[in-house]
Amino acid sequence: MKWFTWLLVFLPCYWSVFGQVTITGNVKDIKDNSIAGANVYLEGTYDGGSTDSSGNFSFVTSELGTHVLIVSMIGYETHMEAADVSYFSDQKIILNEAINNLTGVTLTAGAYEAGGDSKASVLKPLDIVTTAGALGDVYAAIQTLPGTSTVNEDGRLFVRGGEAEETQVFIDGLRVFQPYNATANNVPTRGRFSPFLFKGITFSTGGYSAEYGQALSSVLLLNTEDKPVQEKTDISIMSVGLGVGHTKIWGDESLSINTSYINLAPYEALLPSDQGVLWNSPYESLSGEAVFRSIKENSIFKAYAGFTHADFDIEQENINFEEFVPYQLKNSNFYLNTNYKRFLANEWSFKAGASISYDGNDIGIFQDRIKTNQLAAHLKFKIRKGFTNRFNLIFGVEHFITDYSDNFESLDDLNLESYFNDNLSVFFTEGSLFLSNHFAVKLGARAEYSNALKEFNFSPRVSFAYKSGDYGQFSLAYGDFYQNPKIDYLKYDTDLEMSKTKHYILNYQFINSGRTFRAEAYYKDYRNLVKFDTSLPQFDSGFNNNGSGYAAGLDLFWRDDKSIKNLDYWVSYSYLDTERDYLNYPQKATPNFAPNHSFSVVTKYWIDKFRSQVGLSYTFGSGRPYDNPNTSGFLAEKTSPYNNLSFNWAYLIDQQKILYFSVSNALSFNNVSNYEYANTPNSNGVFERLAIRPPADSFFFVGFFWTISTDKKSNQLNTL
Repeated sequence: MKWFTWLLVFLPCYWSVFGQVTITGNVKDIKDNSIAGANVYLEGTYDGGSTDSSGNFSFVTSELGTHVLIVSMIGYETHMEAADVSYFSDQKIILNEAINNLTGVTLTAGAYEAGGDSKASVLKPLDIVTTAGALGDVYAAIQTLPGTSTVNEDGRLFVRGGEAEETQVFIDGLRVFQPYNATANNVPTRGRFSPFLFKGITFSTGGYSAEYGQALSSVLLLNTEDKPVQEKTDISIMSVGLGVGHTKIWGDESLSINTSYINLAPYEALLPSDQGVLWNSPYESLSGEAVFRSIKENSIFKAYAGFTHADFDIEQENINFEEFVPYQLKNSNFYLNTNYKRFLANEWSFKAGASISYDGNDIGIFQDRIKTNQLAAHLKFKIRKGFTNRFNLIFGVEHFITDYSDNFESLDDLNLESYFNDNLSVFFTEGSLFLSNHFAVKLGARAEYSNALKEFNFSPRVSFAYKSGDYGQFSLAYGDFYQNPKIDYLKYDTDLEMSKTKHYILNYQFINSGRTFRAEAYYKDYRNLVKFDTSLPQFDSGFNNNGSGYAAGLDLFWRDDKSIKNLDYWVSYSYLDTERDYLNYPQKATPNFAPNHSFSVVTKYWIDKFRSQVGLSYTFGSGRPYDNPNTSGFLAEKTSPYNNLSFNWAYLIDQQKILYFSVSNALSFNNVSNYEYANTPNSNGVFERLAIRPPADSFFFVGFFWTISTDKKSNQLNTL
């Protein structure tokens, strides 16, 4: 039996030697460079090794049957391959570079972001309330960015040669149909929303995503906070009114509310307007906002609501009337949107939302009354699928409903009614493909159908990004963009077509160590712009879509908060060359709202000794075209350049109490935005004129801001 005993001893040794399999191979990257130090092993075992300097690996295993061979290396995507172990011999393995969300390329053409969680950010949300002259207005702060033109008698966003109506505003992806407060002609407006409720802002000056449409020039995306950090109460006592806000948190749910009362009567009594405006009843408003959030393990629900009620009674100087023209306005506005986002298995997610808004105006001019009402809604459903960290796809549908009516009543019993109704249906899709950390492409398309216009359009969008170094990258974007004509035209004629632009954008961006530089060149081609044959659009006007135009330019931006201790500043410059033949223009010309050159500098400096932050903002705009009927040219003359130097000072009384002072146009520059000419010439055959200027050259503001919070540290300017 000795042979049997020896068999029991040597048989395991035999199998351990002759039952082993040697796994070998070589690992390289896509450029055929050998990868040293990669981990190579069989999943669920202790069998494995690492690659040498030539990328070769070799190890022995006694495992049999099907197993998973894994090759992993920092900076590369993990390679996994399942097969019988006998197959893993002389393997040739190529590792793809892993996509790094922090340092890899990002698609930035046309977009300026404000948010601390984005590597493409050029502003912070707090910049909105600490920029001198902005006075907490989102739109005024954004006008310090390149691509915008300061139209001081209006206050809205004019972007790259486009009218203000060509920029659309979205909150959490849903359209805001009336984003500005109601105002009178040549009296600048402000935005309706408090910047404190938003975690991030994306301002796209062109070439934006296929997810958004009905905007020829630009979109402004405002995203509310997902979850507040702590409970707190904010109290504001201002020279123009009062405000209070509170955030309550219970478990996974929270509610933030704020309300404000604004009354300019005390200010007007102390510093009355002296330039062509008499305030019989100065601007007075009551407004409020609320955001409710519910965050579960795999879902987020948010609801935003805002309301404003405002009224005023003024008289304005007019070259065609001996007496001042009386103008009274009462405005009521309400906006509500809800969003539900659900995260599903296998990188699927969907987002459903709806918004509804109402805006009503009661206007009095002399003895005439005009009442307008607009009810609008936006329904949206979007699905996202992340196939890999290199490729994701979104697609969705949305529907816009517009119901507008107005009524004109004169003293002699003339009664005119106008209305417009539309249902706009949309499908959009867009895919982002990151071929490497240095190159990415985004392809998208948008299809729209307007029931009122009986028109279908298709809009392709594409953008590329190439990272040229550790800190710099180039981006290129192209897209078609459509927009319905303004309701001012459609209420008289629904046979019009949508207006169209093509955007071409080349961008370079450099970000490193608190310094940001951006340069962007663009060209916009306008088609199907609306023209009419009367001085103003009216019921007997002849409308058509024969208008056209172009806009081309260069935008430059530089921001630096590292070079000088306690100093943060940015510089913006825009060159704009644009002409249009639209409205009742007799020929192609540069519109009054489009200066050739715009320049701004914003500075913020913290002074430790005085516990203060001081800010200066300077804005320059070259002369704007205006039409002089005393000359033969059309829009051939230009106003004097626009200048504005604004100052603010925030003093930290204690950690939660701030005293704030600001003055806009501190040097009282005499800014003229346009001229109003008489309808008929005088006895000498000359058309007399009246300069259009702001109601007051300068505006002063004083505020006390007090925060009561659980940590006893935060304040309304929480960088102080």
